[in-house]
Formats: sequence, structure tokens, C-alpha cells
Amino acid sequence: MGLTWRERAFTALLGAAAVSGLTTLILFLVEATNILLPADTKFGIVFDAGSSHTSLFVYQWLANKENDTGVVSQALACRAKGPGISSYASDPAQAGESLQGCLEAALALIPKAKHQQTPMFLGATGGMRLLSQKNSSQAEDVFAAVSQALSRSPVAFWGAELLAGQDEGALGWVTINYVLGLLVQYSFSGEWIQPLEGTLVGALDMGGASTQITFVPGGPILDTTTQATFRLYGTEHSVYTHSYLCFGRDQMLNRLLAGLVQSSPSLLVRHPCYHSGYRGTLALAPLYGSPCVQAAAPRDLGQNLTVEGTGNPGACVAAIRGLFNFSSCDGRGDCAFDRVYQPPVRGQFYVEASSPGQDGQLRDYCASGLYILTLLLEGYRFSQETWGGIEFRKQAGGTDIGWTLGYMLNLTSLIPAEAPAQWRAQSYGVWVAGVVFLVLTLTAILGATVVQLWLRD
Repeated sequence: MGLTWRERAFTALLGAAAVSGLTTLILFLVEATNILLPADTKFGIVFDAGSSHTSLFVYQWLANKENDTGVVSQALACRAKGPGISSYASDPAQAGESLQGCLEAALALIPKAKHQQTPMFLGATGGMRLLSQKNSSQAEDVFAAVSQALSRSPVAFWGAELLAGQDEGALGWVTINYVLGLLVQYSFSGEWIQPLEGTLVGALDMGGASTQITFVPGGPILDTTTQATFRLYGTEHSVYTHSYLCFGRDQMLNRLLAGLVQSSPSLLVRHPCYHSGYRGTLALAPLYGSPCVQAAAPRDLGQNLTVEGTGNPGACVAAIRGLFNFSSCDGRGDCAFDRVYQPPVRGQFYVEASSPGQDGQLRDYCASGLYILTLLLEGYRFSQETWGGIEFRKQAGGTDIGWTLGYMLNLTSLIPAEAPAQWRAQSYGVWVAGVVFLVLTLTAILGATVVQLWLRD
């Protein structure tokens, strides 16, 4: 006896369901391809503890990195309240407390799930270098208080240290060349590439206590103590760098005034760099509290000093030149001042100059401007040909150009890279076909179920 039409329909629907289901399985498995999911984001925190103030920076980069170096961007910049941490020598606990506001802002930005794996570092520069020379135990107490305060945070605290002047200059060089796209670039093809050689720029940094110069010279670096080497994005970089402690803006102004006091027969000093008509009174003791001031101090430091401005640019430049020892480099083409070796400058330079703090006054603008001119032209020996290659910048590409970003770029080479996670997926056309066959399979199964119920009836 032959099959009834219901039995034939049931058999056909089962066969259709089997074929359609098998086709769906083949489309979803055989035609699937591996795709890379977006890489995880890493974060890092760096405190720049300068002589006049402390700043916090939060950086972020993708975990997969590029040639062992992260492609880093600035996510947050925060200026801590109060002066630099060296100013808290008599009350170290306040040094740590002054950082809490910016730290809280950083922790609010970084997802809580990433706090424990986020490195945090504090680097102290010129102000703490001077305090270490003046009173090493006080400097140690400040570092201990800062470390204690920061170690209580949920992130991975890597320490608070005194940053060497040459490291400050060299890392600043890394920063400016990175933000200008001269270390690595994103090409039109969607890949990170190395820029052409010979495009790197030099870095000049004018801080409150020290100044730094860093650049790639045209020949070999003869004094290896002035050489710094980095490996970034698979390329080795070697630069000349030197830091001049006591030649920062604030310390220059102190040394300049102390020299005028020494040459004055009384406690009334006529200052050629202050504008005519200026008259002010200040305490003597703080002026001689810095190791940078080598001039002999008056016997009674409890007295006040009266300063009158004369507005004499020529005498101002002469007084500023007295802060340098230019004669020690006479006849030498590879010397800057104070017997310091320096190859001839070359290429374009970017200057990161600290702006005056809350105590900055109009009276100091003339001295600061003439000092920078003297330092660049007679100290670092820029000529009429190379002078045009100097640009003054506080930021580039929306990023601060201090040493902190260079530090973070170098740090990423020490943090293991993470390969992006993989996932199997289909192209859009294959996915649509798979959905269609899946629907057909379910329809055939539903139809076979209905026919089976009929057969039972």
C-alpha cells in the first residue's frame, strides 16, 4: 500500500528541514572568519613635581602597542593647589596632602576595574634637586610623606623619585617629537609608520630652577655623559642633552638680585631690569636660602631690602651676562658656557617655558625676556641662521610638552603588550543567507510537526 499524501508531505518536510539545517550549519561554521576585537585600553598617571607647582597627567594607550611602544594620548591634566613639594620642607605631610585633589580627579576618570593595573609615578625636578643639596634629610622627609600619601590610593604606585636633569631634558625631547608626529605617524592606509629621517626637532625647557637643551647633533657626541639613548617604536634614537641647575627663571632672578645686593653699598638696591618708578621692600633671608645664590650674604639677614627700578636695558643685560661664565668657552666651537660641552645646534627647536606663578609680577618680565635672549644667543649659541628655527610652545596637538609624556612612552615599553582578542564572524551576505536558511529550517520543522499531528488523528 502506497504512502498517503500526508505521509509524503511529512517525509518531504523532514528532508527539507535536514537539508536547510545542514546548509545553515555549514554557513555559520565553514564560512566564519576570525576578526580582532578592539584592544583593551591602558592608563597611567604621572606627577610632575616642579619647583613652583605640581601637575598631574593621565595618559591612555591601547594594550597591543606598536613595535613594543604604546601609542599614548593625554586624557587629563590637573594642576595641584599650592606651591611645589619642595616648599613643604618644614611640613612634609602637607606635600602629600596637596596632591589629593588632582589624584581624586584622575581616579574618577579611570574606570575602577582598571585601578589596580594603572601605574602611577611622581618625578621631582629642579626644586627638589636644590632641596636635596641644601638639606638632604628634609628632602627625604618630603619624598617619604608623598610616597605614603600616594601609596594609599587604589592604583599601582611605582614610587616618587628625584628625576635627573638630563632625564628631564631627554624625556621632554621625546614628548615634543612624539606629539609632532616625528617618531611615529598614522598613514592614509591605516597603518602606523616611521617618518622620514632628519625631521626630528630639538627641545628647550625653561623651568623655575633649571633649564635643559636636547637635540640630535650633526656629528658624533664626544662626551658620552651628555648622551641619552632611547628605543621607541622599533627605532634607536641618540641625543645630546644637558641640564643647567640654577639657570631656571626663578633662580636666575634670585641670583641676579643677590649680585646687585652685593655690589650695593647699602640695603637700597637700584635694579636696572625693573621698570622706572618701581619701588618695593622684601625680606633678605629668603633670597639667600637657595644653594644657587653664591654671593656673600649681609651679616644681618633679618633686615629688609628696598629695591628701586631704573629701567636700564643695557645695564640689565650686563648684569644678566654676569651670571654666565662665557670666557671659559672662548675659542671652542663645542662649548656653551661654564665649560660645558655642547655640539653646535642644528634644526628646529621648540621651547617649553614655564609661565610665572601667582607671585609672578610685571617687574620681572623685562629680566626674564632679556635672560632668555642671552641664554639662547650667547649661552646655547644660536645664530641668525638658526634663530628662526625656534618656536615657543606650551602645548602641541592639545598635549602638554613637558617630560611626563616622554616618561610614559618609555614606560609602555616595560609593560607587556596584550594581543587583541579574536572572535569568529561572518560577512554580512553570508549572515543574511544563514538567517534565511535558519528560518526555512524552523518552518519545515513546524510544518512536519503539524503533519505528524494530522497522521495521528
